[in-house]
Amino acid sequence: MNTAPRLGTGTGVGTGRTLADPDTPFAVVDAHRTRRNIERLAARAERLDVALRPHVKTAKSLDVAALLHHGVPCPVTVSTLAEAEAFADGGYTDITYAVGVDPHKLPRVIALLRRGVTLRVLLDSVEQAEAVAQAAREAGLPVPAQIEIDCDGHRGGLKPDAPALVRIGRILHAADCLDGVLTHAGESYFAYTAEERRLAAENERDTAVAAAERLRAAGLPVATVSVGSTPTAHAAEDLTGVTELRAGNYVFFDLVMAGIGVCRVEDIALSVVVTVIGHRPEYGWIVTDGGWMAMSRDRGTAVQAQDQGYGLVADLDGRLLPGLVMTAASQEHGTLTARDGARLPDLPVGTRLRVLPNHACATAAQHHGYHVVDSARTTDTAPEIEDVWKRVTGW
Repeated sequence: MNTAPRLGTGTGVGTGRTLADPDTPFAVVDAHRTRRNIERLAARAERLDVALRPHVKTAKSLDVAALLHHGVPCPVTVSTLAEAEAFADGGYTDITYAVGVDPHKLPRVIALLRRGVTLRVLLDSVEQAEAVAQAAREAGLPVPAQIEIDCDGHRGGLKPDAPALVRIGRILHAADCLDGVLTHAGESYFAYTAEERRLAAENERDTAVAAAERLRAAGLPVATVSVGSTPTAHAAEDLTGVTELRAGNYVFFDLVMAGIGVCRVEDIALSVVVTVIGHRPEYGWIVTDGGWMAMSRDRGTAVQAQDQGYGLVADLDGRLLPGLVMTAASQEHGTLTARDGARLPDLPVGTRLRVLPNHACATAAQHHGYHVVDSARTTDTAPEIEDVWKRVTGW
């Protein structure tokens, strides 16, 4: 019998099944933990008196996004035009596409703008600015654009003192397209202390504000000064000069975030259910049917003080099994071993387990949807699947 989930039910009325029912591996979202994570950052943004623009790239789910603002569409950030289109279909009209824009994709941007969606694009070159300005003139409507600012050398963007910054601003402004500046403190993912994260947040703010002030000094309007990453969003103490805060991973968190102290392991809301399919006692292995196709190849904790392999292992109720780690993975096989002198537990073939991911964004991307449970509700059986939420895929 095929027990594949009915994706995208989005009803919230329960499925009549538990985590013991669907074929493994499959992704699970704990709605209780997700809500708690969302409320934590929302409260912080309110204290900092800054607008929050969540990044939906982690969950890529309208159902998860519905938890962000009591079911009402709110400003969001996306990483693909597929996300922008799906969220526009879902009633979201204030969207920032926070990946450098490919001029070839501008017709899709224009199509969304014609639908009444305020879709901001991101760029960091004269070539992109000229393409955006030309597309806006040909379409007869502005294409709001933000200039990406490099605050830590992690990826793209211009330094605040780059000669091209004002030139790009003028190209955009002449076409009524200049919206503001945006930066992302990517190196904060390697900030291992609270002080390092605080300094990263401070630098992120100062860099973005400096770029905005330079543009304004040149007579150019800057409406938006956008900053954010999950580590800096939770570390910022003063966002003077900033208009909005972005973060995405925080809705689920993961072992990388736990490893640098942004969250606790108990806050991680995403896991993958796998089944024990074999044993190799001569090697101290338990073999499961969830390999890197279920968990992703991301090994983000390998550079941290505690390498968590491909993920920490819990029982079906979400209780961690002491010392048990997925230390190796092939395409469809995961290898569990005990560490730090822990005893390898007796887990017969057929035992179901939940594996917490290194990188929630990467692990979520391996799945078409989420089986939803609520850890705030206790039962005598395996956790009930309350719903199945679909993910947006593609680009």
